[in-house]
Amino acid sequence: MYEGERGKGENGRVTADAASSPSPHHAGDYQDLVDEISELLGAPATLENRDFELIAFGTYDSEGELDESALDPVRTRSILTRRSTTVVREWFEGFGITRATGPVRIPPTPEAGVYRGRICLPVRHRGVVLGYVWLLDDDPGPSEAQLATAMEVTARIGALLADEAQHGADLTRELRAVLTAERDWQRDTAVAELRSALGTRADAPHTLICVAPWPSPDAPSVRTVQGATALCTLPWGTSAQCLAVLLRLRAPDSPAPATNAAGRLLERAGERGGAGVAAARVGLAELGAAWREASAAARAVGAEPRLGPVAQWRSIGPYRLLTALPPDATHDPAVTPLLVPAHQELARTAETYLDCAGQATRTATELGIHRQTLYYRLSRVERLTGLDLDDGEDRLLLHMALKGARL
Repeated sequence: MYEGERGKGENGRVTADAASSPSPHHAGDYQDLVDEISELLGAPATLENRDFELIAFGTYDSEGELDESALDPVRTRSILTRRSTTVVREWFEGFGITRATGPVRIPPTPEAGVYRGRICLPVRHRGVVLGYVWLLDDDPGPSEAQLATAMEVTARIGALLADEAQHGADLTRELRAVLTAERDWQRDTAVAELRSALGTRADAPHTLICVAPWPSPDAPSVRTVQGATALCTLPWGTSAQCLAVLLRLRAPDSPAPATNAAGRLLERAGERGGAGVAAARVGLAELGAAWREASAAARAVGAEPRLGPVAQWRSIGPYRLLTALPPDATHDPAVTPLLVPAHQELARTAETYLDCAGQATRTATELGIHRQTLYYRLSRVERLTGLDLDDGEDRLLLHMALKGARL
C-alpha cells in the first residue's frame, strides 16, 4: 500500500494531552497519530482511507536515512501515484484486511511486486473499517505487545475519521453560506457557524480549491477527498456548477496537498476544466477573500490553459487584477473590432507581441512567422483599433482588453 517518505526533522512524537484525550477533536491530527505509531514500533507507518488513498505517513529511522531496500515496485508505484491500483487493492484485500479486527501480516510476494512483508492494522470505529495503517514487516518485527499498543492508537484514528466524516457531511450548508454571503455581517455569521461546527480544527491552516466546471450538482463525499474539511457546489456561469473544497493543510507554506487534491478532483471531473487554489490562511476569518482567489485562479486557467490544469492564485500574474474587475470593465470600444472571429489571428499576434514585451524577433519566433509578416499584421491591428503600438498607454489598454476578453 502507499508508504511515502517524509522529510527529515520531524520528531515523531505526540503531546501528552493529544495522546490522552478521548475526544476526537483533541486526539491530535492524523499525522501526529501516525508518527506515534511509527515511534511505538520503530518502523515507517502509513495511513490510508478504506479507498486506499493516502491520508498521512511517517518515517522512523535511527540513522536519519530511510533504507532504500524498503522500495519495491508496489511501493514505488504508490509513491508516484499517491494511491494503489485496483489490482493491488484487491490483492491485499484477499488477505482479509476488510474483516480483520487485529493486525494482519502479509508475507513478501516477489511475483506480485511485494518484496517486503507488510503489517496491516485495520482502523475501525464501532465495528466499521474506515482505513488501514501499513508498516513494513522486518525480522523479527514488532512484538505482539507493541502491536496491541499500536492498535489502541488506531482506535483513536478511527474515532477521528468517523468524527470528521460526520462533520464534513453536515458542513455543506455552512460552507455554501460563507461563500455566497453578499454582506459582511452575513459572512461573519456564516463563518461563526462553520467555526463552531469544526471546533479546534477551525484554527488549523486551510486553503480553498475551486474546480470548474464540476459535472454534477452534488459534491463528492468529504471522506473521498484527502484533507477535505467541507465541500459544496456553487453556480458557475449561467448553467454550470463549480466545486468548492475547504482543505486542511499541515503548514501554511506547504501547498502540495492542495494542488494534488485539485488534480485528482479534475480527474473525476473528466479534465474538462481547471482548478484554482487560494493562498493558505490560518483559521477561517478570510474565507471570503480565499474563495475570490481560488475562483479567480480557476477562471484564469479557463482563459489561459497554459496556467493549468491547476493554478495557484499567486501564479496567475495579470489575471489577479483582471479577475477582480467587473465583467465589462475590460471591454473597450477601440479593441472591439479586433475581437471578431475574422480577426482572430490578428488578435493572437497582438497579444503575443505584447506578451513578448514588444520584441519583434521573439514574437516572430513564437508565432513561427517572418518578421515582415509580423510588421504587416501589427500595422493592421493599429488601423483596426486606432491605437499606437509605440505608445505605452495604448499598448497597456490593448493588452488588458485582449487578456480580459479571454475571461
